[in-house]
Amino acid sequence: MKKLLIIILLFLLIPAVHAEEEECGLLNLASCIPQKIYDFLLNVINAPISPLLEFTQTLLTEPVEMSLFTPLWAIMLYIISLFYGILMLYSGFTFMVSGYDSAKRAKAKEWFRNIFIMIVLVQASYFIYAAIVDIGSLLTAGVINLCDENFFRLTADNIVNIGLQFFFALIYVLTLLLTVFLLVCRYIIVAVGVVFSPLAIFFYFIPPLRDYGKLIMNFLGICIFITFFDALIFLVCSKLVEITLFENFKILVMITAFGLSNLLMFYLMFFSAIKSAINLGSKSVGTAKTVVAVAKYFI
Repeated sequence: MKKLLIIILLFLLIPAVHAEEEECGLLNLASCIPQKIYDFLLNVINAPISPLLEFTQTLLTEPVEMSLFTPLWAIMLYIISLFYGILMLYSGFTFMVSGYDSAKRAKAKEWFRNIFIMIVLVQASYFIYAAIVDIGSLLTAGVINLCDENFFRLTADNIVNIGLQFFFALIYVLTLLLTVFLLVCRYIIVAVGVVFSPLAIFFYFIPPLRDYGKLIMNFLGICIFITFFDALIFLVCSKLVEITLFENFKILVMITAFGLSNLLMFYLMFFSAIKSAINLGSKSVGTAKTVVAVAKYFI
């Protein structure tokens, strides 16, 4: 009799301890115990991929930490600031020798205005760049929060899904690993990009070097906001599995979602950047020609 009372007390204490998770007591043991076993088995199945999923979500939504490269940004800023005086002297000298030539005077005034804007933007480049990175992270996090958390996890909601997950689980893990690799590359590029942001602004305001500035800006902008488009892909695919036609092929939709995001990141971050660099190089072949073009412009 005492043993029976102890068992009853234990069952009564279990729901009190786990009250926040799920109401479970003597009156609903028939439904509670199978549910607990089901949840436990799902956690065991998803245990190998849970760290990957958490790391992927962190790389997607968390702002990039750039404080490590702040000293390098300061060095880049110091190097660029050496040219401020030269550019100011050039614009002032052009204004002085222009005489009554209205075209040259207008050009000198335009140069002075552009130099002033360039100095302000270059000096504030770290804060501008950090703000843009934070905006990209907030947009991505907002879209990711709209996705169902269970979409990225292996489930056992029907027999077809169980069978497909058994055969495609390894492919799903490999796709996740590739996603993590590309996101790590993107994270490093965005973090290092703060060093090149003042250089991109400086090049943009020098007409012969403007294409180089645009190339750096476009590449960094793509790397910053690429996760937002990845999040849109995940959101669309998570909504697809709610349709009857796709709910039995969830694992395939998951692999497709990560595959599309990997393809998008690889194309935009690497292939398009290389293609733009090749096109830019074809316009001005060799460093010597670029230097000559800059010298001719100022002369």
